[in-house]
Amino acid sequence: MSEFIPHTPKDQREMLQAIGLTSIDELFADIPHEILERYKPLGVKPLSELEAKQLFTQMASENIDPTRYISFLGGGVYDHHIPSVVSHLILRSEFFTSYTPYQAEASQGTLTWMFEFQTMVCELTGMDVANASMYDGGSAIAEAMLMAHNISDKKRFLVAKSVHPHYRQIIETYAWAAGLELTEVPYDANGQIDRDFIKNHATDDLGGLLIQTPNFFGLIEDLSSLKSTLGDALLCVSVHPLSLGILRPPGEFGADIVVSEGQVLGNAPNFGGPLLGLFACKNAHLRKMPGRISGRTTDAKGNVGYIMTLQAREQHIRRAKATSNICTNQALCALGATIYLASLGKRGFRRLAELNAQKAHYLARKLQATRGFSLKWPKAPFFNEFSVQTPVKPSQLLDRLRDEGFLGGLDLEPYGHERTLLIAVTEKRTRQELDRFAKALQEVAR
Repeated sequence: MSEFIPHTPKDQREMLQAIGLTSIDELFADIPHEILERYKPLGVKPLSELEAKQLFTQMASENIDPTRYISFLGGGVYDHHIPSVVSHLILRSEFFTSYTPYQAEASQGTLTWMFEFQTMVCELTGMDVANASMYDGGSAIAEAMLMAHNISDKKRFLVAKSVHPHYRQIIETYAWAAGLELTEVPYDANGQIDRDFIKNHATDDLGGLLIQTPNFFGLIEDLSSLKSTLGDALLCVSVHPLSLGILRPPGEFGADIVVSEGQVLGNAPNFGGPLLGLFACKNAHLRKMPGRISGRTTDAKGNVGYIMTLQAREQHIRRAKATSNICTNQALCALGATIYLASLGKRGFRRLAELNAQKAHYLARKLQATRGFSLKWPKAPFFNEFSVQTPVKPSQLLDRLRDEGFLGGLDLEPYGHERTLLIAVTEKRTRQELDRFAKALQEVAR
């Protein structure tokens, strides 16, 4: 693929004349002035191609990223090892330039891997059917709420306070637009959902419960008996996919809809995007599920073929009557996840989950033995992410840790938890790095 070549002033004039305009400002006249005011020019004088590359390369080098720092950042996006085979295959032109198979008969390769992706998601989550991906984990759980509303025709939903705050913002936006009522479920002294609160609010007018496990604080939620408590209301679970290498899937606890952020499956952090939403449900709810679905069939001669199926759900077919306005998918990211899972296999995936859990617990024990540090919720189990109480403000710690070459974690003070640091540990972290990090934390805390 070639690099971007900008339009010349002559090109711009000709294109504007073709649509009956005289200036770029006229082209964007429909955008409110107050919005345009927020976007200021870069203030870069005209440069040659070489000079521009040098300038922006220098500017990019000032970014802090996991290729040059040892990362303990989490909170939804994680630094995992990506096998070389993933990039090698997704960068092939036949995959890299593909969008979505509107002409299914000409897109058998794309539809084949989409079908395999759906199958793997079902195997991971313990659910009957899955779609070919959503935008991200946040929109996936919000779409799960809309789907539960379409199934139950009820407008009241319980949302666990321990769900990722960014996810809850998306949920609130969807609920506002759909006229749904949200009730926040508090967490108990262990940082997990208050089950008594759910029991007291599981009335006949409840549409569903939205919960995340491991939750935003890294704690594993107990899903047992939740479905029986809810009765006819739907149980919607957002789950960390890697945790399913060692934990029972939500489907075995009676979950109706299971969603996830799939970035951890072969996709790099990339400054927080693009991401990948996983979405699966019970077979009974298939026709209410959003997103694209690849199906397998046979032609008149008995040959196996793949198709886009049940497209009447999509807004480009039924528009206002559609169950969702999402009519695309994160195809390239989903392909990366498919290759990633296939390359690991069942045993490799389980071993990966074990490494994440073991290394996180090793660091947690080291920090608990460090003066001034303690687990915020010591009685609750966690997977590969945990919350630590710090002797000083986390923002001060993080600034000093960067000087030592560490991305130290996520400061939870903006989320209402003073002197609390969320730390994520992945399989990439070595014992030496974990020991150095614990030592650095102790030294900078002094």
